[in-house]
Order: sequence, then structure tokens, then C-alpha cells
Amino acid sequence: MQQVMLPIGLALCAALSNAVATVLQRLATLSVPQSAGLRASLLLDLLHRPVWLVGMVAVIGAAIFQAAALASGEMTVVQPLFVIELPLALVIGSRVLRRRLPPRGWLAVACVVVGLGTAMAAAAPSGGATSAPLVRWIPVLIGCGGAVVLLTGAGIKRPPGRFRAGSLAAAAAICYALTAALMKSATHTLADHGVASFFLVWQTYAFAMAGAGALFLLENALQSGPLVASQPALTLGDALVSLTLGMTLYDERVRGGWWILPELLGAAMVAVGAVALARTPLARMVAQSADEGPAPRVHRPTAR
Repeated sequence: MQQVMLPIGLALCAALSNAVATVLQRLATLSVPQSAGLRASLLLDLLHRPVWLVGMVAVIGAAIFQAAALASGEMTVVQPLFVIELPLALVIGSRVLRRRLPPRGWLAVACVVVGLGTAMAAAAPSGGATSAPLVRWIPVLIGCGGAVVLLTGAGIKRPPGRFRAGSLAAAAAICYALTAALMKSATHTLADHGVASFFLVWQTYAFAMAGAGALFLLENALQSGPLVASQPALTLGDALVSLTLGMTLYDERVRGGWWILPELLGAAMVAVGAVALARTPLARMVAQSADEGPAPRVHRPTAR
């Protein structure tokens, strides 16, 4: 039981750290004059704001928690838990930004949490190795890379809107899942063979590149269309691809048979909750990029 609870606790800490970082960074951009939103001086301005620096510390903390979770547990356990990040960000944001999360928002939060718990309990992930041979990595890298190229290409061929946002978010989800798979291998190298070996394996540099690509695609997804188009693709895409990579690369297992029914029910609840949360004005405010300038001051947001 302790072996299972440790990665779950670390993954939830990572999700919480990411949620805190999102809210604090958004809070920092609210204090930046709108004219600075499109200037190169924006980053220098943010560096003088303690709340933004604390947000960056939270980002680093999230990466450390995620690496520790992947080193101590299965991908099929750790990665799906990150769907809780959006509800956490909105709950924290409703307090820090002094914006009310409407009743529908709280219902959506409950839907995501219950759906995640249902799916995870039904799947009961287990087993798994700590590393994968190169013969497994090659088709995974080719498949993931090809999917990212196709989704990105399809997205940029269309004008800004829901389709582009969804396509780029799906590509980002694949990159995030691949980053986690590579990070798991690299962190086990660090734990088993030390720092020198960590910097000698190709997975260390590959997960850094995949993570940078994921961040780039996500930022473009958020700028290309409404959050309601990008968030479900990111939330479910990351979880589903992570499950696939965990089983393909590391021989992790989830329950099949009639257990698939509650697993699908839980996934559907997560999807419905994520869409509902993405429709709230608070979610749009928290997700708004720094380049767009400060969000308008809305005193009584209501669900759409």
C-alpha cells in the first residue's frame, strides 16, 4: 500500500504545484501594464515581481515532484492524476484572484474528481519495468513524432479557432506524455547509476526537448482558440497517451474485461467536467497568456 500511495502523493503534489504556478503567474501578469504585454521588456518587468518568482519556484517544484513520482511509480498511475490540475487551479484562483467560481463550476470540479477516482479504481494500474530497450523506443518515437507533425500541420493550415486550438493541444498532450515516459527512464538512471550517468543517457536530453516542444505547442493552442477546445484535448490526450506508453514501453497493466465500462464512465465524467470548467470565465482568465495583457476586471463572473 505504501508503495502505491507514495507516487500518488507525489503526483498530486506536482499537480498542486503546477496549479499554484499557473495562478501566481497569471496574478503577476495582471499587474503588468497592458502596453507592456507585447514588448520584450515584459519578462524583465515580471522578474521584479516576487509573486511571479514564487510561481517559477512552484514550476520547478512541480518538475521535481513529477520526476520523483515517475521514479517511484508507474506512468499509468502518475500521469492520469494530472487531470486534477485544472480544478485545483480554478479553486486556488477563485481565492487568490478574488473571483467567484459559480455553482456549475463546483459541480464540474466534483465531476472531474469523481470521474478520475472511478477510472483509476477500475483500471487498478500495476506491474511495470523501470526501463525500456531501444527496440521499443524507436517505434514509439516515430509514432509520437509523426502524430505531433500531423496534428500540428493540420492545425496551422486552419485559421485560428476551435479546430486549430484542439489540434495543437492534442499535439502538446502527446509531447507531455512522451516527456513523462522519457523522464521516467532518465530518473531511474539517476537513481541507479548517479549524476554522471544521468547526463550521458539520451533520454535526459530527449525529455528536455519534448518538454520544450510541449510548452511551445500548448502556448500556441491557448492563443489559437477558446480554452473549451484545447483543455479537453490536453487533459484526456495526455492521460490516454501516457497509459498507452506505460503499457507499451514499461509493461504496465490495467484491468480489462467488464472493468472497461467503469473506466470509460470515469473518462467520460472527466471529459464533461473539463469542458464545463473550461467554459467558466474564471478558467478563461487563469489560462489567458501574458501576451494578451491583463484580463478585464469582472466582479461577478457567471457560467456560460
